[in-house]
Amino acid sequence: MKALAILLPLILIVFISLPLIKVFRNQVTKTAARKRLMLHLSMFVGVVVVVFLFTLGGSSTLFAAEETAAATDNMTGSLAQGLGFISAALATGMSALGAGIAVAAAAPAAIGAFSENEKNFGKALIFVALGEGVAIYGLLISILIINSL
Repeated sequence: MKALAILLPLILIVFISLPLIKVFRNQVTKTAARKRLMLHLSMFVGVVVVVFLFTLGGSSTLFAAEETAAATDNMTGSLAQGLGFISAALATGMSALGAGIAVAAAAPAAIGAFSENEKNFGKALIFVALGEGVAIYGLLISILIINSL
């Protein structure tokens, strides 16, 4: 039953994605692409409705009872620990995103300043390093959060 629970969603994802392959490869016209996108959307809605009806029908309670019993045996921790891990992940992810935005803005400006005057290399490199420092600070904060859990 576990193999069916793993393979069935994978088969459904492949089945839903098939109409879009030629659209992404630009092998169809605009009207055909619209038809394929509408087919994709209708197949997605159909799968969602079937899954909803399947779970409402009670057929999935057989799977859910076994999975719930196994999950509660292995589950330890509290809500505060879970929120702590989420906050650590957000601190790392958002700081890395901010560092990427900062470097994306600072690096081209640094290259432009260096190309006009070679003496600006050290000053420009500092601004790029400051952008990278944001990611390091976020990583340090997430390490501190995890250590306090």
